[in-house]
Amino acid sequence: MKITNLFRDRMVFSFEIFPPKKTSPVETIYSTLEALQDLHPDFISVTLGAGGSGNGTNAIAIARRLKEEYDVLPMAHVPCIHRTKEEIDNILNELQDAGIENVLALRGDIVPDTPVPEDFSHASELIAYIQEKGDFDIGAACYPECHPSAPNLDVDIQHLKEKVDAGATHLITQLFFDNEMFRDFRYQAQRAGVNVPIEAGIMPVTNRKQIERMVTMCGASLPRKFTKLVQRFEDQPEALRDAGIAYAVEQIVDLITDGVDGIHVYTMNNSYVARKITEAVSGILRAAPIC
Repeated sequence: MKITNLFRDRMVFSFEIFPPKKTSPVETIYSTLEALQDLHPDFISVTLGAGGSGNGTNAIAIARRLKEEYDVLPMAHVPCIHRTKEEIDNILNELQDAGIENVLALRGDIVPDTPVPEDFSHASELIAYIQEKGDFDIGAACYPECHPSAPNLDVDIQHLKEKVDAGATHLITQLFFDNEMFRDFRYQAQRAGVNVPIEAGIMPVTNRKQIERMVTMCGASLPRKFTKLVQRFEDQPEALRDAGIAYAVEQIVDLITDGVDGIHVYTMNNSYVARKITEAVSGILRAAPIC
């Protein structure tokens, strides 16, 4: 099943997970997979380290297990900035051997002190390359508040159009906390001719360190309502967790009401948080009209 076909029937609801560290056995993720399986997401994406810091073998093994043992549609991340064409070929061959046909094609973050081959500079180049290598359904990333390396949102959306023209069939946004930012981005993308489904990436923030790390990495702005929430509960871990879940649920309900194509929850491998969110919006998901 190709993910792009799901958007024809309904609003899509999906999760993202990441493999355990190299020093941890891959089996440590299996209890999380079992818990997420019970929530019946449309698909689960599995991250792969941009510069070899992640365990690629584990990522593909997890994606295979999702498909074969948990009957959950997997999507494998494929970042390219630190990889040669030969390395990308090897990853694609492994995915084909595992029967995995959905990939998220990414440039990936530049890792300091890690070689950068000249084979790929942009995700659009990777997307065009994958198009030639097999019958993959290719997703791509987008940034409601502009990619950190782009001079402005107009230029960034032009780059996004290049990804779609190269063969990306659907998009997943970087996390954001202000739905107005997403709405404005979606409008501008559509005006620029980006006419594929866009899933909204939502991260339930459950601790202050997580907030600081994510804002540093992706530059997401923090609305006053959100910062007040964090300041009020930052010294009460359980209260902050529950408040973060509630904020994410409010975002999701608002986006569904506004006709979003899909919701992609960055679970951070926390099945408790994923379950609370899914339970809170399950009735709304069932009632959501076909986009």
